[in-house]
Amino acid sequence: MTNTIAIQGIQGSFHHQVAQHYFGDTYQYDECLSFDTLVLSILNGKSDYAVMAIGNSIAGTILPNYSLIDAHNLNIIGESYINISMNVMALNGQTLSDINEVASHPIALLQCKAFFKDYPHIKLVEDNDTAEVAKRISEAQLKGIAAVASPIAANLYDLDILAKDIHTVKTNQTRFLILEANKTKRKDTINKASLKLVVGHQKGSLATALNVLSDCQLNLTKIQSIPIIDQPWSYAMFVDVTFENVENYDKAIEILEVMIEDVKILGEYKNKLEA
Repeated sequence: MTNTIAIQGIQGSFHHQVAQHYFGDTYQYDECLSFDTLVLSILNGKSDYAVMAIGNSIAGTILPNYSLIDAHNLNIIGESYINISMNVMALNGQTLSDINEVASHPIALLQCKAFFKDYPHIKLVEDNDTAEVAKRISEAQLKGIAAVASPIAANLYDLDILAKDIHTVKTNQTRFLILEANKTKRKDTINKASLKLVVGHQKGSLATALNVLSDCQLNLTKIQSIPIIDQPWSYAMFVDVTFENVENYDKAIEILEVMIEDVKILGEYKNKLEA
């Protein structure tokens, strides 16, 4: 039986690239044009797994996706980091001087803003997905219009790359999470966890929680506050921790469950950004 992976965007998108890298080539894909649809795909059993972008080294954290994972009790089983390569692509036989309009996802256009300053004749148009624009150009044979997307989109939809690696910051990475709907048995190889901590308003409560992590030899790699919707001016802390000894991690969870208002494990998995 072939498993299905939900991806945001269509084949040729960066989510598709991550899915291929993480799972291999023997999977089917459910192409979702929104993260809400992606979540429904695994909740309804249409897909076995989902790939979800959670942050970019330039654009920052995608806060609504943390809320989606938490609200729907999704389980993080892995992560992947990819270098983002932005490229201008169009129908064969054209050059940049022939292009009047470039369409892509707004974050992609933002990351390439400096490049297009040298081409004031080109109109930038925000769209839903990088690869979807490339597919539309190919299928409708649209001349004078280009997409900004990944190299695999150019290959998949038979477009010429007119300009390569146009993103301003060359060390541009995006972090993706691998999700499933139901929590499975913990693997023996875990050395990273994503947690939701609710610490309350007591003086020093956050510092106390962070001290527990430090005392148990956990390395805090990310901390992000998100408002608790039904409790005005209250916040949950989404944190990522890495560790060498799983017993130290388990000890930290036990202590936190006693010392703070709430601890929720969003996922336990293998760290993919090791030095």
